[in-house]
Amino acid sequence: MINPRFEYRVFLFLLVLVSLAFAWIILPFYGAIFWAIALAILFHPVQLYFQRRFGGSHPNLSTSLTLLVCVIVAVLPITIISILLIQEGAALYTQLEAGEIDFAGLLEDFRNRLPEPLQQLMERFGLDSRRGLRDRIASAAMQGSQFLATQAFNLGQNAFEFVLGFFVMLYLLFFFLRDGTVLVAQIRESIPLSEMKKTRLFQRFTCVVQATIKGSIVVAVIQGALGGAIFAVLDIPRALLWGVAMAFLSFLPALGTGLIWGPVAVYFLLSGAILKSVLLTAAGIFVIGLVDNIVRPILVSKDTRIPDYLVLVSTLGGLALFGLNGFVIGPVIAALFVSTWNLFSYQTR
Repeated sequence: MINPRFEYRVFLFLLVLVSLAFAWIILPFYGAIFWAIALAILFHPVQLYFQRRFGGSHPNLSTSLTLLVCVIVAVLPITIISILLIQEGAALYTQLEAGEIDFAGLLEDFRNRLPEPLQQLMERFGLDSRRGLRDRIASAAMQGSQFLATQAFNLGQNAFEFVLGFFVMLYLLFFFLRDGTVLVAQIRESIPLSEMKKTRLFQRFTCVVQATIKGSIVVAVIQGALGGAIFAVLDIPRALLWGVAMAFLSFLPALGTGLIWGPVAVYFLLSGAILKSVLLTAAGIFVIGLVDNIVRPILVSKDTRIPDYLVLVSTLGGLALFGLNGFVIGPVIAALFVSTWNLFSYQTR
C-alpha cells in the first residue's frame, strides 16, 4: 500500500514541475499576460456596468463593449502618441545628421556664460574649446547612430513578435474580463490558506494593482501633457518629445520631470532669456510638480501607498529586468511585497 504522505509529496513535486514548465512556455508573452491582467482589473468596473445594462444575459456583448472602451481609452492614444513620437525622433535625427543643430556652438555659448570656477571645471574634462566639444559630440553622435541603427534593425526583426503579443493581450483581455470572476474563484480554492487570509490577500492585491497603475500612469500622463504644453507655449522645439520624456521620468520620485525642465530653465537663465527661465521654473514647481502631490493621493489610498525610496528602487530594478514594462511591474511587485508582509505582521500579532 502506498504511503499517503509519500503520495502527496510526489504529487506536489509533479505539480511544481508542471507549473514551472508551463511558466517557461508562456514566458515569451509575460508582458502581454501582465497587461491583460492589469487592464482586466482596471476595466472590471466598466464590465460590471455593461453587465447591469444588459441584465447579465449577454456576457460576450458586454465584454466586447468593454474591450472597445479599453482600446479607445488606453490603446489608441498610446498608438497615436507613439507614431507622433517616432516622427519627432526621426526629424530630430535628420537634423542632427544634416548638421542643422550645432550642439558644439550651443555648449560653447553655454560655457562662456558660466562662472569662472565652472569654466575651469569644464577645462579639466577637455570642454574648453570648440574643437574639443565638437570631437566629443561627434563621438557621441557616432555611438548614437550605431545604437539607432541597431534598434531599427531589431524593431524590424521583432515587428511580428510585437504584433503577435499585442493581439495575444487583447485575446486574453477578452476572456479575463468575461471569465475573471470564475478564474479568481478557482484560484482562491486552490490556495491552501484560511478564507479570511485569502479574502484579505485578494482584496489587497486588487487594490494595490488598481492604485499603483492608476496612480502612476494617470500622474505620468497628466505631468507629460502639462510639460509638453508648457514647452509648446514657451516655443521650445520638440515639445511632444520632451512631454513624453517627462511622462516616463515622472515614474521616478523626487527627480522625475525636473530632469527635463530643470536643465532647460538653467540654459534659459544663462542665455539671457530670464523671463522664460522664471516661467518654466515656476510652472515646473507649482504646476507639474504639484500634480504628484494632489492627484496621486486622490487615486492612491494611504493603505496602498509605499515609500518613495521603494518606488525609486523598484522602478529602476523593474526597468533593468523587464524593460519598459518594468515602469509598472516594479512598483506593483514592491507594493505587493509591502502589503504581504503587512498582512503577515498583522496575522502574527
